[in-house]
Amino acid sequence: MRFYPTFFKIFFSGMQAERAHHIGFSMIRFAEACGAGAVLRRLTRPAGAVKVMGLDFPSPFGLAAGFDKAGHGTTALTELGFGHIEVGTVTGQGQPGNPAPRLFRLVEDAALINRMGFNNPGAEAVAPRLAQTRERLEKRYRGATRPIVGINIGKTKLVELEDAVEDYRLSARTLAPYADYLVVNVSSPNTPGLRLLQDVESLRPLLTAVREEADAAAGRHVPLAVKIAPDLADEDVDAVAALAIDLGLDGVVATNTTISREGLVTDPAVVETYGAGGLSGAPVKERSLEVLRRLRAQLPREIALIGVGGVSSPKDVIERLEAGADLVQGYTAFLYEGPFWVSRINKALRRR
Repeated sequence: MRFYPTFFKIFFSGMQAERAHHIGFSMIRFAEACGAGAVLRRLTRPAGAVKVMGLDFPSPFGLAAGFDKAGHGTTALTELGFGHIEVGTVTGQGQPGNPAPRLFRLVEDAALINRMGFNNPGAEAVAPRLAQTRERLEKRYRGATRPIVGINIGKTKLVELEDAVEDYRLSARTLAPYADYLVVNVSSPNTPGLRLLQDVESLRPLLTAVREEADAAAGRHVPLAVKIAPDLADEDVDAVAALAIDLGLDGVVATNTTISREGLVTDPAVVETYGAGGLSGAPVKERSLEVLRRLRAQLPREIALIGVGGVSSPKDVIERLEAGADLVQGYTAFLYEGPFWVSRINKALRRR
């Protein structure tokens, strides 16, 4: 199962990163279409059920938003052993995202820089796919704990900040009926002005509106979390924690990508040619862990913490859990380590 890094080096390392992602994802979907899912599920069995946000997850380890942006291959991804898949980011209106190239590998740093810009077909197009996903998962895992489907929603680029609440309302209303939980993304650096919504005075009415819209549309309580950036100052992290308590949020996702370029091994001149974007992978690990610990020290246990950022090994996952995370997500390492990466993590979690 450790052949993949060599496979990556031979076949993918010289390929434009976004194209390699599409090919790799297509291979995962093709395996499901060929009927390999039952075999994969036996090889990649989850770590063991945990209850978080009132939901039963078959494993505490899941796939972060950004990989399956449009809900095209959610069921195929669950067969690799992820306890949950966070689909998105999905916006109220479809949009192409930023011009390519917009995804860059920093192999020496086990990192990525992306400025994708929330490229997705929009909430109305994604909703029926996720309706089918839920139906297929409920049939496939009847009598067992099925993988959980979260949906990450963000602001449409063309929508002005003063109209952001209505834009998020549209996504919540359209997608909540098919979501096990929702995440409000206000922390991507690739949509102009988006991070301004992390200010608690802007965040309070936004989260309140999304929760009301989601619960009304779904006819049930849809657990709601907010995803924050690692670049927030400590006092702003504290303000988000206080707001989460005040609003009774179900969770906080810590953290998104960083705009920092500190401590990279990759030649700075090369990094500069890649331009703006969010940095993910190993370089964001320490700050993401700091934010996680800071939040856990302030939040009651009933508010879940989802740790993400620089998670690449079973040791990293266990470290997040021991730091107070209820769930852990990965993404960048998946591209470098391949489809059996999840299985190795689940195996380590079962031993633990």
